[in-house]
Amino acid sequence: MKKLLAVVWILLSLGWSASAQIADDSLAFQRAQHLRHGINTSMWFAQSPGNYSVERLQSFTTTEDIALIRKMGFDHVRLSIDPEPLLPWVRNPAVSTPFVTELDRVVKTMLDQQLAVIIDIHPESSYKAQLLHGTDGVERFARLWRALAKHFASADSELVFFEIMNEPEQDDAYRWQGVESFVARQIREAAPEHTIIAAGARWSGLGDLLALEPIALPNVIYTFHDYEPFPFTHQGATWTSSQVLPLRSVPYPSTPDAVQPNVNQEPTLPGQFWVAQYGFDRWDARRIDATIAFAEKWSQAHHAPVYCGEFGVLRDYADPAMRAQWIHDMRVAFEKHGIGWAMWDYQENFGVVAKKDGKAVPDPAIVKALGLKMP
Repeated sequence: MKKLLAVVWILLSLGWSASAQIADDSLAFQRAQHLRHGINTSMWFAQSPGNYSVERLQSFTTTEDIALIRKMGFDHVRLSIDPEPLLPWVRNPAVSTPFVTELDRVVKTMLDQQLAVIIDIHPESSYKAQLLHGTDGVERFARLWRALAKHFASADSELVFFEIMNEPEQDDAYRWQGVESFVARQIREAAPEHTIIAAGARWSGLGDLLALEPIALPNVIYTFHDYEPFPFTHQGATWTSSQVLPLRSVPYPSTPDAVQPNVNQEPTLPGQFWVAQYGFDRWDARRIDATIAFAEKWSQAHHAPVYCGEFGVLRDYADPAMRAQWIHDMRVAFEKHGIGWAMWDYQENFGVVAKKDGKAVPDPAIVKALGLKMP
């Protein structure tokens, strides 16, 4: 019977309209002030399938790293967590596992440093695919969040946030609206005082946010990711669109003349056209500001706070000064439009620091671009 009721609840959620959003979510706006300038800690508790040993969890990002994050002036950490290593614990939450024990230690360490923490469920694509059809995968996902929210319900509700899912990769935005609303209610029942962070379907882009209807619950922050213009931020990346793979030394700001050498780097006509458009669009600080303004417009229209959970530039092939300029222009636009942010990421190939012999060395130009301070 309990299973049947859960399925019925999901089906109701999938047909639900979000028009009843609370008029002015003052608590969410208040809590969002803890999320003004943050950093993502990637490739640690997520994005490393099969590599979550206690030894690695304790050494990859250390207590010293967390202290450095605070010293640089960040006020929060977006902590990505792969749901798969949590599943044995979800089946029996009364018995901790090494993964959960380390997660608890890290969250406590961050809170001890007066850093707010976003518990970000950050699955692999195969996990997200379980939510595309039917209700079984949705119920499993809700069960995970019920256990996780209950586990952290006693943590400081001013500083611990629950982000439902990173980049959901859901093609049916209407279905995702229902799934996310259902899971949000499960979180709220298990941890009534905590703030929830919700995202649009697909890749959590700005367009996904603008298409999103707010959840009919108070105390929710809405997130988006912004890596535009992609030819600049992802030049040379190996894991995404093939069009970025051959790109090197892509300029920012962009003009048609400046990007012509990059147009010639593309082996296909569609790729050449895509890069040429980056030049035609003349990306600069004004172009970024005009884009981010739409996030503020959504916030004002729905009386709900908006937060950028990811932005950054792959450092492998980008000119360092241009990379710093783009990050600066993004940060200034966010602050102008009242949007908190978390840069991607701390120490990997979009990083604000580089690790040398286990010691983190901050990049002064990026720290300055973020409006922060060298320790």
